[in-house]
Amino acid sequence: MNIDLEDNFGDVIGKAQRGLGISDSELAKKSGASADAVRKVRDGHVDEATLRAIAPALNLDPEALVDLAQGKYRPKPIENVDGLAQFTTDYNGMLVNAYLVWDAGSKHAIAFDTGANCNSMMKLATRENLSIEMILLTHAHPDHVADLPRLREETGAQIYAPAREPVPGAENIDEGKHFTLGKLDIEARSTWGHSPGGITFVVTGLVRPVAVVGDSMFAGSMGGGTVSYNDAVQNNLEKILTLPDDTIICPGHGPMTSVGEEKKHNPFFAHRVR
Repeated sequence: MNIDLEDNFGDVIGKAQRGLGISDSELAKKSGASADAVRKVRDGHVDEATLRAIAPALNLDPEALVDLAQGKYRPKPIENVDGLAQFTTDYNGMLVNAYLVWDAGSKHAIAFDTGANCNSMMKLATRENLSIEMILLTHAHPDHVADLPRLREETGAQIYAPAREPVPGAENIDEGKHFTLGKLDIEARSTWGHSPGGITFVVTGLVRPVAVVGDSMFAGSMGGGTVSYNDAVQNNLEKILTLPDDTIICPGHGPMTSVGEEKKHNPFFAHRVR
């Protein structure tokens, strides 16, 4: 399935402005661009000179922002990885992702979030003779847990959720929690900022490492730092972008990407990790 990027360059600019608390007039003053030019690029007008002018004032990478605006960035497709599947469902007109990871030997699996509908996930589990043993929630926003009651009823799986975002019927977990499933190891890392207790789950034991990041990061963008923008940025830098470059990033929205791709092409981070 060819999934569109979650955010365009205007979304990136808007998130940075809101996160930093910079108004159009302030951004114009800091960058030397006019307030009208600022509004136009945020509304989707591709003006390279304005983009390059405002990027430093928003602590964004100019090259990555321009490439995103000009349609030059698209993460390389993630080839089929044995033991990993992505499911994209519609939640009130918005596409949301959920994931299934499994150990080939034992056929035991872990569901990460539920999306709006777990039909496709359950069909794959049946087809591959997988037993879903655990449901790990990256955060508790409604689009990510919409089909949780049904998934739990059909699988009997234990649910684990961030302690700072408790979910009825789930066991609370904090950073540092480890799970094992056959040859797989799953580590919980705190990447809060978009939500109060957002967790990234780092999976090792497949042919490539996998980071299920929820809404902490997207291909070419990140979740809105509505709880704490600065902490969201710093957690992404410290907890996700320090992983090996070949680590597959599985976001809550948009296409899968990799740590290496985002270190080069994500406007929020490219200049910070060089």
